Amino acid sequence: MKSPQYDFDGKVALITGAGSGIGRVVADAFARNGATVIVADLNVQGGEQTVRGIKDNGGAAVFLPTDVTCEDDVRKTVAFAADQYGRLDFANNNAGIEGARTPLAEYPREKWEQTLAVNLTGVYLCMRYELQQMLKQGFGAIVNTTSVAGLVAMPERAAYVASKHGVIGLTKAAALEVAAKGIRVNAVAPGIVNTGLTDQAPKEFKDLAVAAHPIKRMGEAEEISSAIIWLCSDQASFMVGQTLVLDGGFTIQ
Repeated sequence: MKSPQYDFDGKVALITGAGSGIGRVVADAFARNGATVIVADLNVQGGEQTVRGIKDNGGAAVFLPTDVTCEDDVRKTVAFAADQYGRLDFANNNAGIEGARTPLAEYPREKWEQTLAVNLTGVYLCMRYELQQMLKQGFGAIVNTTSVAGLVAMPERAAYVASKHGVIGLTKAAALEVAAKGIRVNAVAPGIVNTGLTDQAPKEFKDLAVAAHPIKRMGEAEEISSAIIWLCSDQASFMVGQTLVLDGGFTIQ
């Protein structure tokens, strides 16, 4: 159901990592509010399921297989928006991986490089081409998905923490460059969110996750998508270069 305060009819949104989890919910939310959604993911089955769900509810969406670490993939995905629709209004750079859980002294270099490639370089590549299109048209809004791990440290998660801190810095730097040109860049930093992955986690993990948040529950993907939709809307028109923290109180402890 479309939210009465948002009207994205005729607008185009690109969501990476939209084949599952938060990305899928974000894609659905944009579609419900009238946007045509480009679903970008390496997971073909998941991406196609996201598109089917959107279309079954009367929305408009297309799936493009996209590896955010491959510059040519990213370039082609953004070019599709320009060629097919003549515009790119919104982008949520959401694709990411957890990386290895290993002490830094033992952290495999290949795992380090893989995590940084997806979580940080992938966001850079997406923003590079998204901004090129948005600068041409003179408008747009980008929201990068970082994490509470971009604000605080976690043991044995060095690559993930470094990559998510980097996304916040990248968001701020880009926002300064384009704020006067009709483009806003912001980020969201979720705590632990209840998704398909957490459903499969052991009970001990779920109990620890709930206990770690003062609100005494995990977040829901819909709560994160609501923030992303708001950040892209005209209601957030004075919000520039900020990281909206959605963590149930995790980082205030």
